[in-house]
Amino acid sequence: MANNQSVRRHLDAFTRGRIIGKLEEGRSVTSVAAEFGIAHSIVSRLWRQFQTTGTAIRGFSSGRPRGTTPADDRYIVLQARRNRRQAAGEIARHTTQATGRPISRFTVARRLHGGGLFARRPVRCVPLTPAHRRKRSLWCREHRNWRDNEWGRVLFTDESRFSLSSDSHRILIWRERGSRNHPSNIIERTVNGTRYCSNEILLPYVRLFRGAMGLQFLFMDDNAPCHRTVAAEQLLESEDIERMDWPARSPDLNPIEHVWDFLGRRLAARTIPPVTIRELRLALQDEWEAMPQQLIDTLILSMGRRCETCLAVRGDHIPY
Repeated sequence: MANNQSVRRHLDAFTRGRIIGKLEEGRSVTSVAAEFGIAHSIVSRLWRQFQTTGTAIRGFSSGRPRGTTPADDRYIVLQARRNRRQAAGEIARHTTQATGRPISRFTVARRLHGGGLFARRPVRCVPLTPAHRRKRSLWCREHRNWRDNEWGRVLFTDESRFSLSSDSHRILIWRERGSRNHPSNIIERTVNGTRYCSNEILLPYVRLFRGAMGLQFLFMDDNAPCHRTVAAEQLLESEDIERMDWPARSPDLNPIEHVWDFLGRRLAARTIPPVTIRELRLALQDEWEAMPQQLIDTLILSMGRRCETCLAVRGDHIPY
């Protein structure tokens, strides 16, 4: 017992934090005490202190008192989890109204960080119906065993948007680390306003790859309305280009999405950013030419894993 008391007197702040963390995970006081080799009463007292004061730090402080109680902290975290798109200021107003005490948005942000929630951009996905999921699963079953050389004959295409100005009106959500692709952290959106697929787009590029690949060539595009116009269909037929069957609303199966991300990061990393449309176009062309072939090869070779992952979640969104 004397040894236990000695341990209690010398329990540092880091160890106290570890103990509280394990208790918050749902571990029992007895098991935590056994793991750290300290008395049950010490762990129990530490847990009561944390629940009462919101801190497990020892010592006597004459500094500024804590502006929220543990109950307030739980209420703040609960609000963010119920509506992850609430701003810290909005949560602060609701908490102030509920408690009758003024609480700032900075305090809210600190409490959310303490609760493991951080402001992050949400993943954007197109909404999937049960029919979409079934078709995605069917497509993945049909292609899960494709060899690398079969994927290598596919020209993957898609559109993306690059802007001279940053998106200052972006939406942020509160989420835990490592939960980027959790369904509650995904904002579904409808695809519209896509660029019309004209001869200017198809002929210069698709014809080039068709000539290089020969009859084995497969052209992949999504099912956007502009890709299914009579003019687009006639153009592909006139060039003897075979279109790959592709499940609707499946940008997460398309490896080219990562190419757009790569280009966006490279543009943002430029020492002198483009300031005109012409400079932006030239910068994109330069970064495209400098893109490592290994990156493209790795993305193409990921198709088998994408199919397996999609099947594992029964056709739902996949974290690619």
